[in-house]
Amino acid sequence: MRFSGKVAIVTGGGRGIGQGIATRLAQEGAQVVVADKVQETAASTVGAIKAGGGQAVAIAFDATRREDVRRMTDSVVERFGRIDILVNNVGWFGKGQSFLQTDEEFWDRILDVNLKTTLLCSHAVLAQMVKRNYGKIVSISSGAGKAGNRGQVAYSAAKAGVIGMTKALAWEFARNKINVNCICPGFVDTQLTADFTNNDPRIRQGIEKIIPWGRLAQPADMAAAVCFLASDEAEYVTGQVLSVDGGLIQA
Repeated sequence: MRFSGKVAIVTGGGRGIGQGIATRLAQEGAQVVVADKVQETAASTVGAIKAGGGQAVAIAFDATRREDVRRMTDSVVERFGRIDILVNNVGWFGKGQSFLQTDEEFWDRILDVNLKTTLLCSHAVLAQMVKRNYGKIVSISSGAGKAGNRGQVAYSAAKAGVIGMTKALAWEFARNKINVNCICPGFVDTQLTADFTNNDPRIRQGIEKIIPWGRLAQPADMAAAVCFLASDEAEYVTGQVLSVDGGLIQA
């Protein structure tokens, strides 16, 4: 198994894309830390992983608060002795709305949840990875971060920031043999997407029509891409931005 003996943290691992990634990593042998703001969802994911024969623990934390991030990473190191893989998955985009209808409070929340969390978690984990000259960081950006999206100006800006951060970290820590990459999902069949479309099947069908592959992605599609980038098979891959969107954005 590709991740036998590896310790992986998946932030926002309690549901959706994060749950899919955490489950796949565990299936391939990793000891997975499901780090989520909601203890119950993290525990549910851990229960499912253990029921399938995998190894996982749940940690509740607020990824927007530096002290919480530090507490979480310190507890992982204390328990397992190291951190091999970090998946920055925490994110939120809310409902689409005109830029002129948004306000500073909304912008701050979008930037905190989508960009600051990636900054804080990467900063805390890199300190451990540098000591060992080994590590894999995979962040979840978005197609909106590459191409923008109407009704998601702040979210697009935050996810573009994740892309820029990925490239800069890859340059800075290549000397330490730490790979830093990100994926850009398109529309994924999760509760967040359902909320965004107001659970309207007509909107979903309209989205499916513009995706060349003809369907929404599943969390398992994202997990497959993340696991490749987090594996030693991708040892020479760093600073890359991989679109996983069924051909929706070809740039």
